[in-house]
Amino acid sequence: MKYLVMVQGTQADYASQRGDATAKPPLWTEEEIQAMFAHMGAINDDLSESGELVDMNGLLEPAKARLVSRGADGEVVITDGPYGETKEVMAGYWVVDCASLDRVTEIAARVTACPVPKGAPEYPVVIRPIGDGGGDV
Repeated sequence: MKYLVMVQGTQADYASQRGDATAKPPLWTEEEIQAMFAHMGAINDDLSESGELVDMNGLLEPAKARLVSRGADGEVVITDGPYGETKEVMAGYWVVDCASLDRVTEIAARVTACPVPKGAPEYPVVIRPIGDGGGDV
């Protein structure tokens, strides 16, 4: 079965990783950034070797996002990010094809072990089964 494994973050998290002095969470050092990349790279390599990796990517900061909706008059409303009302957003994802929910949970648990600076917020990893297109709801 295919699953979407999502990691979350906020605009402030992206700013702290960039070293923005106005960032609220602790600023990341270059060594901490490299440790995070090494941890995630090892997961990607292992999933690729096991044949479970379908796709993966990190997403750019919410400030680079765009929201497209319909206004009350039915006209398209386009809003560029970041969005003040938004807390956590998807920061990255993996699409994996695993034998069981237990296996994808093991993968998510490994993701939660990613090194972060002391005092940095930690977010749950979200697992969502992907339907087969046959009307799964």
